Amino acid sequence: MPNGILIVDKPADWTSQDVAAKLRGVFHEKRVGHGGTLDPMATGVLPIFLGRATRAVPFFEHADKVYEATLRLGLVTDTQDITGRVLEEHQVDITQEQLEAVLPRFRGPIQQIPPMYSAVKVNGQKLYNLARKGQEVEREARTVVIHELGASGIRHQASGDADGRVPSLQTDYELRVHCSKGTYIRTLCHDIGAALGCGGCMAALQRTRAGRYGIEQAHSLDEILADPNPERFLLPVDSLFADRPRCTINEAGEKKLRNGASLRTGKLADGEYRVYGPSGEFLALCTVNRGELSTIKSFFEV
Repeated sequence: MPNGILIVDKPADWTSQDVAAKLRGVFHEKRVGHGGTLDPMATGVLPIFLGRATRAVPFFEHADKVYEATLRLGLVTDTQDITGRVLEEHQVDITQEQLEAVLPRFRGPIQQIPPMYSAVKVNGQKLYNLARKGQEVEREARTVVIHELGASGIRHQASGDADGRVPSLQTDYELRVHCSKGTYIRTLCHDIGAALGCGGCMAALQRTRAGRYGIEQAHSLDEILADPNPERFLLPVDSLFADRPRCTINEAGEKKLRNGASLRTGKLADGEYRVYGPSGEFLALCTVNRGELSTIKSFFEV
């Protein structure tokens, strides 16, 4: 059975669940999860966890992300991106210097109000379901962290989009964002536009890094679907824990670990470890506390 992490370059117009469902059929594996939802219009790094590797999903949930986004100034929509209904349009006369002058407000810990078109629940209901009914409710602001935020690459809109819906009033900038879990990039674009007084929304988004995994490791769905042996694209689950030191135990220790028992070790400093058996098999993520090694999460087949 397949076990591992597949780094997918998610195509536009697919939901993260669509990708997981497609790969569930490709690998004939029911245990499939993904590491962080991407909006349908977004592309880029989407880690997919298969088999026993799905046990690692909770350890990935708090991973930082890196995005490259297109900020379109002069346009405000109900979804905070160009797929939504246009609420406001403004002529833009903003220089890159003016844009960069407001960016420090959005670095570090900031407060974000989740957009109505999101999966956040209020009183047990997902916001996007309420939004589709034309309802808007109050949402509590959440703290997110923007580690890095930069702007470059201005390009003026010389004409409308292909459907003629967006006229030649807007200006695009490219943003690079390194942020914490839970950050809405389209909300960031909306808020930057509001700070500049001309409004703004997100015109494009690519996730270039999620935790330890970068776009250079990602494979397109077409590449995966066309390969007769897609399991060759799987990364081992212990790659997620590569920042923890490695520890190899003997056969007696492996037997205890597989039976859920802790081990005594006087040589290891306190902390978390990747633990391997004498054959080299990755067994578990463990913690050492005062010379006692115990399992945080096991990854061996039962």
